[in-house]
Amino acid sequence: MRYEVGGRSAPRTLTAAAVGGLLFLHLPLALILLYAFSTEDSSYQFPPPGLTLRWFGVAWGRQDIWDALGLSLRVAACSTSIAMLLGSLAAAAMAKTRFFGRESISLLIILPIALPGILTGISLRSAFNLAEIPFSTATIVLGHATFCVVMVYNNVVARFRRMPSSWIEASMDLGADGFQTLRYVILPNIASALLVGGMLAFALSFDEVIVTTFTAGQQSTLPIWMLTELVRPHQRPITNVVAVFVIAVTFAPLVFAQLLTRRAEGAGEGGVR
Repeated sequence: MRYEVGGRSAPRTLTAAAVGGLLFLHLPLALILLYAFSTEDSSYQFPPPGLTLRWFGVAWGRQDIWDALGLSLRVAACSTSIAMLLGSLAAAAMAKTRFFGRESISLLIILPIALPGILTGISLRSAFNLAEIPFSTATIVLGHATFCVVMVYNNVVARFRRMPSSWIEASMDLGADGFQTLRYVILPNIASALLVGGMLAFALSFDEVIVTTFTAGQQSTLPIWMLTELVRPHQRPITNVVAVFVIAVTFAPLVFAQLLTRRAEGAGEGGVR
């Protein structure tokens, strides 16, 4: 395996460092996949004493797993929908208007993703308690929406800044009303960025733990269920099976978002002459 930088082969030390970094990041994921098939039910032996598909059948029949999965999917879908609406509106306001304090407001929008999750969770829990809002699916959705908005905002605001304002002005000059301009000019140009931001927000919401811990009350999303089951030794293979599913659910949107971003960038470069 050789890498080239500026037409020259990268030094072997740099290549080794890159390979080492990739192994450090992804080898634990491979171990999770391996131990999902292990016949050992209470410890991690390497190599595993045997391989089996038994735990997949056990996980399939567990109603508590299905309940947690359903809650995670509902929360991720709702928070992503809210994020796509609010994030795109905020991006349009920040990219296409000029007003005093604009940069400060932009900083406040992206702050939830920069702050430690435990601070966001504590602040949301305090706010819900003060407002006497009972903990429910709605509180989890509101908690997740705070950082999901940032994922949509960052993608859409970048696309808005690349889109010339003259296109909107030309649409208005040609007689289009606001809705027609939105439908035929704005949405087609931000659609891929909006979709990418939505997929990233969904993946982030689906496997979120810290904020969920403070806003869920007695409910259990799939990541919270996994965290609870890890302390039970004989549940580790089942937890690994669920972890494999979570990896697949979060990995697929990320890969698709990356491919869609590259395609959009390639189309943009090809359209500029």
